[in-house]
Amino acid sequence: MSHTPHELAAEFPEKAALISKLKQSDAHFARLAERYHQVNREIHRIDSQVAPASDDTAEELKKERLYLLDEIVAQMDKAA
Repeated sequence: MSHTPHELAAEFPEKAALISKLKQSDAHFARLAERYHQVNREIHRIDSQVAPASDDTAEELKKERLYLLDEIVAQMDKAA
C-alpha cells in the first residue's frame, strides 16, 4: 500500500473490491479515480515540500480532491 495519505484504498478499505471492479468496468469512474490519484499525489508532494506551490494553488487542489471524492462516493453508492 502507498504511504501517500488519502489514497482511495486507504480511505475506503471495505470497498477495495468495488473500487477495483468499477475502475475496470466503468470508464467514467476510472477517469475520476485517475484524476483523484493525480491530484492527491500533487497535494502530497506540496505538503511534503517536494513541489513548490502557492497557498492558493494548494487550496484549489484540495477543493478539487474533495469534489472528486464526492463524485467517486456517489458512483460507488450507485453501484452498490
